[in-house]
Amino acid sequence: MTEGKLAITRRTLLGTAMGGAALSLAPGLIGRAAAAAGEFKIGLFIPLSGPASLFGPTGRACATLAADEANKKGGILGRQIKLFIADAGGPPADTAKSAVRLMLQDGIDLAIGSHDSATMEALVSTFKGKIPYVYTPVYQGGECDFNVYCLGETPAQQVEPSVTWLARNKHAKTFYLIGDDYVSPRKTNEAAKKYIAAVGGKVVGEEYVPFGAPNKFEQSVTRIKGVNPDVVLITLVGADNVNFNRTFAGFGLDKSIARLSMLLEENTLKGIGAESSNNLYSCMAYFAAIDNPANNAFKAAYTAMFGANAPQLGTIGVDSYAGVNFAKALVEKAHGTNARKCMAASEGVRFEAAAGPVTMHGRQVDKNMYLANCNGGQFNIVATFKNMKSGTTCKV
Repeated sequence: MTEGKLAITRRTLLGTAMGGAALSLAPGLIGRAAAAAGEFKIGLFIPLSGPASLFGPTGRACATLAADEANKKGGILGRQIKLFIADAGGPPADTAKSAVRLMLQDGIDLAIGSHDSATMEALVSTFKGKIPYVYTPVYQGGECDFNVYCLGETPAQQVEPSVTWLARNKHAKTFYLIGDDYVSPRKTNEAAKKYIAAVGGKVVGEEYVPFGAPNKFEQSVTRIKGVNPDVVLITLVGADNVNFNRTFAGFGLDKSIARLSMLLEENTLKGIGAESSNNLYSCMAYFAAIDNPANNAFKAAYTAMFGANAPQLGTIGVDSYAGVNFAKALVEKAHGTNARKCMAASEGVRFEAAAGPVTMHGRQVDKNMYLANCNGGQFNIVATFKNMKSGTTCKV
C-alpha cells in the first residue's frame, strides 16, 4: 500500500489537535459524485498507535477496499460510503472521546471496531446502542449489548477445536496459560480450562502480564521451563506475543514444548521470525495462505488497489473488510439504521468475508476455522474445522 493510493498523508493520518484521529478517506477513492448529505458515514476504530499498531495499516487498507467495492455497486442504500478513521490503540477513554466527536460533529451512521476488548467495552458504553456498532476481531465471546454485532473468532471456535486436535494428534495432556492482563485473555482462559478438562488435560500454570509492558519474559519462560507443560496456550497481543515467543525459543523450549497462540497472524509471525516459530500453532478463521476462489479473488483485488508492497494480510486487519461488507448487508436488509430493525435484520444475514461468505446467528458469526503451524516463517494449514458455531447467542 502507498500513501498516494489512499490519498492520505502521514500528517493527516497521525493527527489533529484533538488527539484523536477521526480522519476521512479521500473522496476521490470513495466516489466524488456523492454529496456530503448523501454519504453513509462509517467510523472505523483501528489501532494506529500502541502495541497493536502493527494491525492498523492492514485494517485501514482492507476497509478501504471494501468501501470502494461497495461504492461501485451503489454504496449503502444508494449513499456512497465515507470512512472516518480513529486511533483505537491508546487508552480506551481516549478512543471513547474520539467516538463522541465522530457522533456529534461528523454524524457517523455506524461504527466498526477492530481493537482490544477494553476499548470495546468503552465504546459500547459510549454508543449506548444509538448507532450500530460492529466489532470485528478475535474476542472472548459473550458480547450481547444492544445494537452490537460481533464478527470475530471466539474461544468456542478457536480454543476448543485446537485443544482437542492437540490432545488427539500430539498427545497433549498438560497446559500452561499466559496472557496479557485484560478482559479477553482472562475470559478466553476461563473457557480454555473447560475445554482442556474435557479432553482429560490439566492446567499446570497460569499468569498474566501488564499489556504492552517492556517485558522480555525471561521470568515467565523460566517458570514454564520448571513445570515443563506439553503446550503453552498464549493470549498475548502484538509486541508482547513477539517478545514472549522470541524469548521462549531463545531458551530452547521450542524443541520440546508446543505453543498455541490465540492471537497469532501473519504480521505477528513476521515479528517472531522463522527462527523462533518452531512448534508454534495458530487457529484462525483467516490466513493469507488459504487457497480457495474467494480468498484468491480478494488477494488479487487487494494487490491491484495497493500494490505489491501493501500491508501484510492477516485475520486482524482483514476483519475490517468483513466489517464494511456486513454493514452494507445489515443496513440494506433493515432499510436503515434503526436499532431494533437492524437487530432483527441481523439474524441470518449473509455477507462476504475475505475467505468466503459467512452467516450471522444471534449477532455472532458461524465460520470455518483453520489450524496452522508455522513453517519457516509461513503458516501451513494442518486442519480445517467446518462451520464452527460461536458459542454465544444474543437476542435479536
